[in-house]
Amino acid sequence: MRYTFLGPSGTFTETALLAVPGADQAQREPAPSVPAALKLVRSGQADAAMVPIENSVEGGVTATLDAIAQTPQGQAPLRIIREVLVPISFVLVAKPGTRLQDIQTISTHTHAWAQVRQWAAATLPTVNYLPGSSTAGAALGLLQENPGYQAAICSPALAQNHPELEVLAQNIGDKKQAVTRFILVTRDLPTPAPTGQDKTTLVLPLPQDRPGALLEILQQFATRGINLSRIESRPTGAALGSYFFSIDIDGHLQDARVQDALRGLHRVSPGLLYLGSYPRLTGGQTQLDPIHQDPAFQAADFWVQGLLG
Repeated sequence: MRYTFLGPSGTFTETALLAVPGADQAQREPAPSVPAALKLVRSGQADAAMVPIENSVEGGVTATLDAIAQTPQGQAPLRIIREVLVPISFVLVAKPGTRLQDIQTISTHTHAWAQVRQWAAATLPTVNYLPGSSTAGAALGLLQENPGYQAAICSPALAQNHPELEVLAQNIGDKKQAVTRFILVTRDLPTPAPTGQDKTTLVLPLPQDRPGALLEILQQFATRGINLSRIESRPTGAALGSYFFSIDIDGHLQDARVQDALRGLHRVSPGLLYLGSYPRLTGGQTQLDPIHQDPAFQAADFWVQGLLG
């Protein structure tokens, strides 16, 4: 396997990738951005990419939601085959000798900054924020000449691996139990077998901006007893009011209720994208009423076929 991930080395994304069995011994290539990582997979230069998709504090990672929903013409959609959860902790680093009162500008990834804003407002109320491509990229940028900022926020692991950076403050996240969810994305690997504790990710363009359009989509899940664990709207970029929904549901493509829901959704939104079914790491075993279990769907289909002779 050839892996890519949101780099450089030392990001939380690399930590997530190293949780995949065998990844520590495989070829790993950092990418400068999420779209760049997914492009390596689409072109065949990498077999799989690890990218962040959701944070317990900040919500969906928009760069990933947008990039994975955009399938180039003539190519099959990417597939998610695994999720990884990583507890998040942050440190403030700078060049040796830097004092807190010397810091005018801090750089880090936008999602990291969103998770330390309260700490920054209380500790460095006049500091400016400079967005970075990643937490590791911002920290390593301090080693360059005149980076344009005096400190960065990154993972404790990166700071430990780079003694040329000095840790000025530890555990500075506003929410100490913060977790980020990462997904492993491939181009042509088969969907993992169902486990009974699975998740399916979909992209649903809103067919028309009209009253009841979203309700019509949600009813496809509700009537089949399917729980939504995440739903987010993102602009398509085509025009104002043009949106798609990124959705995670409990269930696997091989579940009868999920297949039935996808049929209904495709009638409502023909642009529906299936991005994969894979084991989920939270929520426990899916509990279903008997009417939403596979035998009930099979019995109903058998009954209709009998009516047709």
